[in-house]
Amino acid sequence: MTASGVLLEVQGLSVRFRRADGAHVHALDNVTFDLAAGETLALVGESGSGKSVTALALAGLLEPSAEILGGSVRLRGRELLGAGEPALRCVRGSQIALIFQNPRRSLNPIRRVGDQIADALQARRPRPARQAHAQAIEALAQVGIADPAARARAYPWQLSGGMCQRVMIALALSGEPALLVADEPTTGLDVTTQAAVMTLIAAQARARRMATLLITHDLALASEYCDRVAVMHAGHLVEVAPVRRLFEAPAHPYTQHLIDATPRRGLSLQGLRPVPGELPDLARDDLPACRFAERCERRIDGDCDRPPPVTRLADGHQSACWNPL
Repeated sequence: MTASGVLLEVQGLSVRFRRADGAHVHALDNVTFDLAAGETLALVGESGSGKSVTALALAGLLEPSAEILGGSVRLRGRELLGAGEPALRCVRGSQIALIFQNPRRSLNPIRRVGDQIADALQARRPRPARQAHAQAIEALAQVGIADPAARARAYPWQLSGGMCQRVMIALALSGEPALLVADEPTTGLDVTTQAAVMTLIAAQARARRMATLLITHDLALASEYCDRVAVMHAGHLVEVAPVRRLFEAPAHPYTQHLIDATPRRGLSLQGLRPVPGELPDLARDDLPACRFAERCERRIDGDCDRPPPVTRLADGHQSACWNPL
């Protein structure tokens, strides 16, 4: 990927949270990756690995207890960290759009879905109410909602989970963003609806040449819809690779464990193997420099005292590990 083709650059992003008891949770440590226009990158890992915190940090939506310790987030060369809320409000929706988990909770339950999309359009650029309403109906039609004029008059509680997710996608795409961040967009949906939602996101990304950051714990989903995969463990980014190479030649032992725990065609339930151990407590003061060390069968004494080096193994493939596979 050439530097000119990079849309999003995240460098050394580190975030911690202050708990009510005064302890600090070290959520992200030196996270670095990039994303090109039209590319889909999956951010994968167990729950608690830092995926959603990364997404919220990109859009400046971290809660007040969060503290950004360092790093840089550049979108089209513009620094977003420290940009201030007025500047970030101009970026959200028009340049970065988010699809959150659980669309029913993300939508306003007492406002019609068409009005919610119209509100977003008006917030970005004021226009006549009739025009905003017509564009909201058009946005619903673009995401495959049948009879969009009627659905625009519905409340979220009157729609199915899959339909609500389509509304969320329409809401996100209405600002024609350069980057779509989809945080577990298929959570709680049945398998058929999951496929429909992911196919819709992929089709819209291709049509708009929109970059997509897909946050998921589902490696199988990532393998089907993404160009590259970035693997997170306990706030560390441990491996980044093109999707095919990641599955054929994983370098980090954590990545291999995730693959071994992923259902796939031809593999019986007995063939699945859980990831050993548990994520470390990120509120600990004695976190090892390699946060996978305490779960790693390849650990050599002394290695975990220093941050693992980032090794470039092939074009687009890198891993942070003292003893890669």
